[in-house]
Amino acid sequence: MSNLVAIVGRPNVGKSTLYNRLTESRKAIVDDMSGVTRDRHYGVAEWLGKPFTVVDTGGYVAYSEDVFETAIREQVSIAIEEATVIIFMVDVTTGVTDLDDEIANILRRSKKPVFVVANKVDNNNLRNDAAVFYSFGLGEIYLISSMTGSGTGELLDEVVKHFSEAEETENTLPKYAIVGRPNVGKSSLINALIGKERNIVTPIAGTTRDSIHIHYNQFGHEFMLIDTAGLRKKTKVKENIEFYSVMRTIKALEEADVIILMIDAVEGIESQDINIFHLAEKNKKGVVILVNKWDLIEKDHKTTKVFEEQIRQKIAPFTDVPIVFTSVVEKQRIFKAIEAASKVYENKFKKIPTSKLNDVMLPIIENYPPPATKGKYIKIKYATQISGSSPMFAFFCNLPQYIKDPYKRFVENKLRENFDFSGVPIQIYFRQK
Repeated sequence: MSNLVAIVGRPNVGKSTLYNRLTESRKAIVDDMSGVTRDRHYGVAEWLGKPFTVVDTGGYVAYSEDVFETAIREQVSIAIEEATVIIFMVDVTTGVTDLDDEIANILRRSKKPVFVVANKVDNNNLRNDAAVFYSFGLGEIYLISSMTGSGTGELLDEVVKHFSEAEETENTLPKYAIVGRPNVGKSSLINALIGKERNIVTPIAGTTRDSIHIHYNQFGHEFMLIDTAGLRKKTKVKENIEFYSVMRTIKALEEADVIILMIDAVEGIESQDINIFHLAEKNKKGVVILVNKWDLIEKDHKTTKVFEEQIRQKIAPFTDVPIVFTSVVEKQRIFKAIEAASKVYENKFKKIPTSKLNDVMLPIIENYPPPATKGKYIKIKYATQISGSSPMFAFFCNLPQYIKDPYKRFVENKLRENFDFSGVPIQIYFRQK
């Protein structure tokens, strides 16, 4: 299971600012008014070579009749329950409040590693003021300024020491996560594959609340199948148990090697499906798109091609993805989905010999070189694959700073044409010779 760091605290102590700094993004809205963050934000961060997920929670409010504040309180409780490490943020300029004390009481009962982080320590005069937070009884106080980044390195040095390492037995088997919106047939697919009613299946959306790991070993294929709860649009996530499901689904996605994204043929590919797809792409996961309930569609000889073109248009620019049309109820092409996932897994860890890579790519680049910029000609002399958990290639040239995105896409397309990387995101870097 991937490591998850939850940032909790009362409203307006700087949680979202720290989140933005750790994830190197501006995803979380930052404002002086309390309660701006209502939903949890998820982002990927890395420190000392260890990737982890950061969760920015809404400010914890003890008791309130405000429906949003009640939802925030539930979300924070779930984040605390699921987190590997908890960052408890307080404001050094205001000292200890009653709400801080209440949060501290909850965290002491959580039995999770808790780091008390005094924020807004922007000058040395405020350092002594942070001593008051030792009254929580939660150990060392870490002094930071989330606005400037001061102190965050020392904090993360200690945070990563509490990360769990994946078990070796888990690492030896490929992991395929089945994800998608509620009620598209994820649990039915697993039941059909393993030939037994392992998972509860009902026509009620949201039956699966947790992520379920299943060891599959049949027909020459052995891997871990991960069945996940359906991801809903944020506006439709109302029950606190559904907050829990969304968190577990995202963690399962990050843990998996290949994502089998199920979509409903009747409803078509929707914005939430595309969000899941791009989340998998961002996390450098292999992807297979499985179009379920194909038996309910009236078809002619063009239907499959038209439907496939619509999907590729909506997931662009990463369109080199296998698409399998299936009916889980009729057990049509369900094993083709597993074969496609296994092939994508192979592609994800494929290594191209340097000599072969150069023999193929250098003549193509010579015939179609990068366009000259400011009267300067770019010469690419050498290419090699970089080791990593997904395909990465480095092209060495004299002026890498002048190579634009369109040419990077051209090189990527030629790599895909000559070496099968279907279903896998490719990273391309141009470096100084």
